[in-house]
Amino acid sequence: MAGASGGALAAQVTNGGGFGFISAGYQPAETLISELSLARSFLETKSSTGILPVGVGYLGWLLDKMPPEESETLLIAALSANVQAFWFAFGRDLGKWIQYVRDKSPERCPLIFVQVNSLDEAVHAVEHLKADVIVAQGIESGGHGGSYAPPLSELLQSILAQFAGSSQGPCILAAGGLANGSDIALQLGLGAAGTVMGTRFLLSPESKYTDAQREALIAARSEDTVRTMAFDQARGTIDWPEGIDGRGLRNDTVSDFEQGVSLELIQSKFKEGIQNQDHKRFLVWAGTGVGLMNRIMPAKDIVKVMHQECEQQLKLFTVQEVF
Repeated sequence: MAGASGGALAAQVTNGGGFGFISAGYQPAETLISELSLARSFLETKSSTGILPVGVGYLGWLLDKMPPEESETLLIAALSANVQAFWFAFGRDLGKWIQYVRDKSPERCPLIFVQVNSLDEAVHAVEHLKADVIVAQGIESGGHGGSYAPPLSELLQSILAQFAGSSQGPCILAAGGLANGSDIALQLGLGAAGTVMGTRFLLSPESKYTDAQREALIAARSEDTVRTMAFDQARGTIDWPEGIDGRGLRNDTVSDFEQGVSLELIQSKFKEGIQNQDHKRFLVWAGTGVGLMNRIMPAKDIVKVMHQECEQQLKLFTVQEVF
């Protein structure tokens, strides 16, 4: 969740019993170092080993694009903070960066999460990248993902079938369009080891979204989301690998892009929309589950509520099986 998940959000998710991630995003290493320090200050349980129980997520294509010293500095920032996990996505050569992390931490390598949008990508992540955790991201997901991704249930089950019976199979997590504990329970019932959720946590005061962006999320229906490159064109983030686009709330920026309005005008109005916090113009990433989200809650409480909902749904599944 580039531009949304910082140290405060990651720490509070972990405090609630989940596992939070900080997005390295488009910011310099100094910003990441600051967010990592913030996360450490918010964590309620201090590790005796010095391990920071949050992760950091990286965009592979952005690491590829940076001068090598800048990319390495960004990775070293997380390694120096002793984070528990690294998340890599959307790169043309993720193996290069994964190997760098492993080479720099031979005694205790952090967990490696790799996000995938297809079965082939999952097989590559397991067999070649040796990922510890696979994040199966369905087409319903908010933010960036493969435009070619199948629905989450289809993707998840194909990956689970591929590695069924494997003694060294990865931990497989489900992501995309999930809104509540009942959704989590469903994914666990299909065989996922856990779930990844993004949009729900944008509606927390700890996220870096503005009040206006959160209000737009609360007002949105699930059918208001759309997959598009409009926002990337508007802000100039156009070096994503082929086939990658983003799901967000449809607004005038998207409409103008679809109608062929000049890019210069789209960018000008987009920038003005950010300054004025105009929901008709600014960017709000959102998955298809957004229509089921209607209130702002602290991230720690979100985790606890969803855990309770999940437990209740799993008990209901058990009762139904009995009868």
